[in-house]
Amino acid sequence: MPSKTSPSKTSPSKRSRLMKIRKAVFPVAGLGTRFLPATKAMPKEMLTVVDRPLIQHVVDEALEAGIEHLVFVTGRNKGVIEDHFDRPYELEDTLKERNKLKEMDILERDQPEAGATSFTRQQAPLGLGHAVWCARDIIGNEPFAVLLPDVLVKHKPSGLKQMIDAAAAAGASSANIIAVEEVPMEHVHMYGVVGVGPSKGDLFELNGMVEKPKKEVAPSNLSITGRYILQPEIFNILETQERGAGGEIQLTDAMLALAGKQPFYGFKFKGKSYDCGSKSGFLAANIAYAMDREDLRGDLLSEMKKYV
Repeated sequence: MPSKTSPSKTSPSKRSRLMKIRKAVFPVAGLGTRFLPATKAMPKEMLTVVDRPLIQHVVDEALEAGIEHLVFVTGRNKGVIEDHFDRPYELEDTLKERNKLKEMDILERDQPEAGATSFTRQQAPLGLGHAVWCARDIIGNEPFAVLLPDVLVKHKPSGLKQMIDAAAAAGASSANIIAVEEVPMEHVHMYGVVGVGPSKGDLFELNGMVEKPKKEVAPSNLSITGRYILQPEIFNILETQERGAGGEIQLTDAMLALAGKQPFYGFKFKGKSYDCGSKSGFLAANIAYAMDREDLRGDLLSEMKKYV
């Protein structure tokens, strides 16, 4: 179980005018077993959608939303993620010698500012809630975002930016927000599903969260997608939370507990999500992102016609 260390306690009302979400947590400690043997020696987060690693796509989304500090919760054999966001001096020198200016510009564009990334180890596979808790000292006493790295949200503006903008417009500065999207009712048993309460601008109050319900008792067909805005009081709950489903510390359980003390809202974002934790979702994402590229669309379309 987690220890008793926790950030200082400050009421949400005192932080309400400080809503700016500056930090985002990326849980990247998973083993990626569904992609073996591809992930035997390479983190699943480094699998590429077209020519950018999954984790880079998700970081791009966070940066577009104004995130200033990227917090990666890692595990063993994830050092390549840290290297990816470091400055590759040897590669830069080689590109410079070969006058590959375009490639140098690409590297520079994706390079985080010095001090804008933090890496902490989860050390044990105790679930998403535990991974978020591991970032507590880096996050401190301020609201933060959580982005699951195997979920891509394809839209401009990005999914997280839509959430932050909707919260600001609705005056929900001290609230917790969960991104949701519609799924067919016959598939609700595969997802966490929320209940829908009264609307507040583009947000709606959550009147419940149910994990993988049968369609006959599902409160809606709105599934929880891997984007969250959470208040730091979640850490106080996670530090003493008992293990739940699968013997893991579940983030959903902590959110349910926090919902009794703070407002929780759902936000139905514009765009489409791709579950890149599944092979079919990963392949679909590659097609969707490639079709957006003028340099790839024609050849890809011609190739796909051979199989359709």
